[in-house]
Amino acid sequence: MSPMKKRTLITLLTLGWAGWTLFQRRGQLVARLLGLPQPRYPVGQRTAVAIPMPDGVNLIADHYFPQAQGEFPTLLMRTPYDRKQITAVMSRYFAGQGYHVVAQDTRGRFDSDGAFYPFRDEAADGEATIVWLMAQPWCNGVIGMFGQSYVGYVQWAAAGRKPPGLRAIVPVIADSRLVPAAAEGMGLDTWLRWLLILSLDNEALSAWERLRLMLHTGYQDRLIEPSQWHLPLGQADELVRDQPAPFFRDWLAHPRRDDPFYAEIDHGRRVGEVEAEAHLIAGWHDIFLHNQLADYERLRAAGKRPYLTVGPWHHMDMSGMVTAVREGLAWYERHLKQNPDGLRPNPVRVYLMGADEWCDLDDWPPPATTTPFYLQTGSELAAAPPPAAAPPAHYRYNPADPTPVLGGMLMKTSGAGAVDQRPLLRRDDLLFYQTDPLLTPLTVLGPVRLQLYVASDRPHTDFLGRLCDVYPDGRVLNICEGLLRLWPGREGVTFGADGWLRLEIDMGATAYRFQPGHRLALTVASAAFPRVARHLNTDEPPLNGRRLLVANQTVYHDAQRPSALLLPII
Repeated sequence: MSPMKKRTLITLLTLGWAGWTLFQRRGQLVARLLGLPQPRYPVGQRTAVAIPMPDGVNLIADHYFPQAQGEFPTLLMRTPYDRKQITAVMSRYFAGQGYHVVAQDTRGRFDSDGAFYPFRDEAADGEATIVWLMAQPWCNGVIGMFGQSYVGYVQWAAAGRKPPGLRAIVPVIADSRLVPAAAEGMGLDTWLRWLLILSLDNEALSAWERLRLMLHTGYQDRLIEPSQWHLPLGQADELVRDQPAPFFRDWLAHPRRDDPFYAEIDHGRRVGEVEAEAHLIAGWHDIFLHNQLADYERLRAAGKRPYLTVGPWHHMDMSGMVTAVREGLAWYERHLKQNPDGLRPNPVRVYLMGADEWCDLDDWPPPATTTPFYLQTGSELAAAPPPAAAPPAHYRYNPADPTPVLGGMLMKTSGAGAVDQRPLLRRDDLLFYQTDPLLTPLTVLGPVRLQLYVASDRPHTDFLGRLCDVYPDGRVLNICEGLLRLWPGREGVTFGADGWLRLEIDMGATAYRFQPGHRLALTVASAAFPRVARHLNTDEPPLNGRRLLVANQTVYHDAQRPSALLLPII
């Protein structure tokens, strides 16, 4: 099956009714085309099951089950995106593999009662739902959870309470925190696009309009672009939804990640206490990659033995879901049915971009040598330290015309992931450094950091680093990036006596092989708009900031201030 046909089939399966029909009528064919295990049982269904919460609210679910004798484990999927759409397709498939599957609308979404406030009720509601499941006569007391994005976050929320019976979770492109901290570089495009997707519960929308809202990047772009530019940000929600979103304004009013406001929805501090066996499935260009890798490391630090799979996907790349289902089935067979067949021997599997192959590892990150590539005068990137008297580089960042982003960690069906960066290189508000062509392959595997010596005439501003691969034909493809938001006295920043600052920018992690003839490259800028909310270069709160100031930025690369890209080389 060609990659194009496979992507088309996967996209069809996201269309609720179309996917439902395909699995009902052609389940074996669809499974074979996607390389998934064949259905083993016919599937029955109970619809609109009311599950009572302790406060009297009813959450509505559908129950799918194998039409066969015997006991079967239960899988729970809790979604704010309509249980009758893609969740229904996945539910029917898992039920055909020998599981009771309960697909539930989260509080205040679609058929469920109550008011929806993102993240707030998911721990309590998830726990109460599992307690209800354990009391059902068809439940054998063994439960797992599955799902991606928000449907992955709710797994961490429930698992943190250690409900009886919850044995396994598979959070896909999702992390335990999901805290939209505005002061530390809010993912503006992500959260505005998500506000738009939440409007899918509007009953006046036709099926075609819902499809366009969910999958059509160009249609979404036209609807949210005015809100991306609007100031203050605290009013941007009204441009997306024609009404205020109280939770969005609450996030902007609490801009720091460590604010007590987020204590009940940030489940990262409880990850090490989770008793359910966890298989984390991530994407190298996914918006939640950084925190998902942190979840894995927290589990390892607590003595757990989680599995980790990282593919070449971005957040809306549906091809990653096929891998997630396949790996999820093997995980549930082992931990819900005590059948180890199909579970791979190595706990970590990552896709090595640039080489286009999978790599199995014992742990993450693997042992590697941290190797510096120093920024040099003349836009060079080299292994040799810079000379003593090398002059600095300068650029000017204007938030009225912020450096745009191309590709990377965006919540789009197209235009995310690896995208040619050459159009950005024509701008004068960034710096670009590159090595000579490589003579041998170079493999980068692990966390990437940028040690940057800088100065700015604005104490409140941003600095960003982006690792790229320059192809022999001239293409410049982005690999990973990171942004550091500055304010006076920020922890982790070294302040030099004559005004310079030393920054350590976390550029995320990657698995990438640079081929002979290619060049390593680094972009330094002060914006990645609208992926990250532009810094206005002022100390005004994100909620109501309006004033724009230009920042004149300096990057040093001399012997006393050796700015360097730090790569984990295998």
